[in-house]
Amino acid sequence: MKPKEENEPEPEKAKEKQEPVEEKPQTSNDLEELRRQLADLQKEKDELFARLQRLSADYANFQKRAPKHVADTIAYEKEKIIRTLLPALDNFDHTFQNAQVAENLDTFVKGVRIIYDQIINILRSHGVEQINALGKKFDPSQHEAVLQKAEMQQPDGAILKELQKGYKLNGRVIRASRVVVNKLPEEQQGQQQQHAEQQTEKEE
Repeated sequence: MKPKEENEPEPEKAKEKQEPVEEKPQTSNDLEELRRQLADLQKEKDELFARLQRLSADYANFQKRAPKHVADTIAYEKEKIIRTLLPALDNFDHTFQNAQVAENLDTFVKGVRIIYDQIINILRSHGVEQINALGKKFDPSQHEAVLQKAEMQQPDGAILKELQKGYKLNGRVIRASRVVVNKLPEEQQGQQQQHAEQQTEKEE
């Protein structure tokens, strides 16, 4: 290893600390720019606060108006339905007034039947429809079984009689049909099933 010569210059050491950068003093232009930015922010804050106040006031007014609006809408719909039913009531009045001079009972019944059909058409215009239950298979979502009977000639679960008509409003059941349902004993159900299978084999 070569000995270090006395006069050989030592490598320059890295400076451990950098000299601090001298900050330039803020000029009047810089201060004016900061004041302008502050003023803009203050203006934006005031605008947002004013907008929030208006929204809050509008929402409070909406809360006050909403119940009245709903009540007015319900009242209007009620009046609309009642107005459509009034002509049917007028026809009832005319029918009752002319009942004494009607030629026979059939004429009176025919007049009542016309009014009944008129009311059905009025209800249909409001989205009301009758549930046709007679002869259909019992469906607990649309029918209410009041009585049960056993008729071998009819399928098990078939509706034999409709005691009270059911109605739907816009497809939703508002009153189920009250019906009499055919309920066969188990042995008769088996016979009926066997008979149905035999009929199917003959048709094939």
